[in-house]
Amino acid sequence: MGIFDWLHHAEEAGTASDATGLKAMVIEALRTVYDPEIPVNIYDLGLVYALDVDEERGRVHIRMTLTAPGCPVAQTFPEQVGRTVDALPGVNEVEVELVWEPRWSRDMMSEAARLQLGLL
Repeated sequence: MGIFDWLHHAEEAGTASDATGLKAMVIEALRTVYDPEIPVNIYDLGLVYALDVDEERGRVHIRMTLTAPGCPVAQTFPEQVGRTVDALPGVNEVEVELVWEPRWSRDMMSEAARLQLGLL
């Protein structure tokens, strides 16, 4: 994912409240999953780089990262994210792709997350 893709994600994150249907439900589910090291949900933390939802087929593809490549939950966390989304009505298939580029930074957090952590 290049910087252009990340900027597109940042724009999407800002309009997450405009999402409807299954995509809105997926976003809300992602907001119930918290990073094990930082007390903020993974969506507002900026760990979700891309979210593709095929509402008709019930397919969800999540492209996400972790705060650090050496994160102790790197092996199990994507599975936890997938289980959370898979439990939603209308979801038939979930793929969680863990990526490391671009590296996560605090700049990727939503304004709400920065406010929650006292970074504003």
